[in-house]
Amino acid sequence: MFDGFQLERVALPAATLRVRYGGQGPPLLLLHGHPRTHTTWHRVAPLLAREHTVVCPDLRGYGQSSTPADTPDHSGMSGRALAQDMRVLMTHLGHERFAVAGHDRGSYVAFRLAMDHPDAVTRLAFLGQVPILDALERVNERFARLWWHWFFFAQPGKPERAILADPDAWYGLTPELRERIGAENYDDCRAALHDPATVHAMLEDYRAGLGLGRAHDETDRAAGRRLACPTLVVWATRDDPEPLYDDLPAIWRAWADDSRVQSLDCGHHMAEDAPDELAAMLLDFFREGALRER
Repeated sequence: MFDGFQLERVALPAATLRVRYGGQGPPLLLLHGHPRTHTTWHRVAPLLAREHTVVCPDLRGYGQSSTPADTPDHSGMSGRALAQDMRVLMTHLGHERFAVAGHDRGSYVAFRLAMDHPDAVTRLAFLGQVPILDALERVNERFARLWWHWFFFAQPGKPERAILADPDAWYGLTPELRERIGAENYDDCRAALHDPATVHAMLEDYRAGLGLGRAHDETDRAAGRRLACPTLVVWATRDDPEPLYDDLPAIWRAWADDSRVQSLDCGHHMAEDAPDELAAMLLDFFREGALRER
């Protein structure tokens, strides 16, 4: 898994991150979502590394990266805090400007990174979601049935007890899943999900999203701030965004002058379900950016 990549623990001022990187070419940051670790990219990253220097961290609070101290506003796990980690990490690795692709919760970090640090992000691939503000503004009965976990995870204490009573059952960690997503990837994810500190930090991510995440988006919208970089939005046809949002292109036109929406015929975890197709789509998008910068 990740042949030719290096694995390190990088101590930053605010967090210590487990990071894997390899390849050569323009730098590309890949951000995983919940409940995965960076190993979710194990089938995609080597394909991208043929043309890019690919950096795959465990986000703060996830996998084997450090977990922050609790605060009343959950700011230690806010998208802004995690995005700042990524900016500092990439600078530490020698990359002042870079492209970024984020999936699920990692897509919110990627979005915040592009909004807060427009001088650093050259291109953004947003995989599987819409911005938190847009999602919450469209909450209805259908959303509540499909994404009820957002609001359960926001409750204090109870979701930790429910998940940690049987993490395997909660997350569907079965032998069949291990076979489908790869044994090493599965084992890495499962180890994290049996760590009470990691489970708590992941839930803090959701708590921060409903409060600070929404507020940060609202502030940007009110100030007229928009994404300064070309943006690719990829959604999975066997996931929730299409039935939830019939106006995906319009949502993204409100945030970016240069945005495009594409689909993949797969389930939610697209890096595991359709790695070849996802890698090809990302290579086309990021290759276009490299040609423009020459």
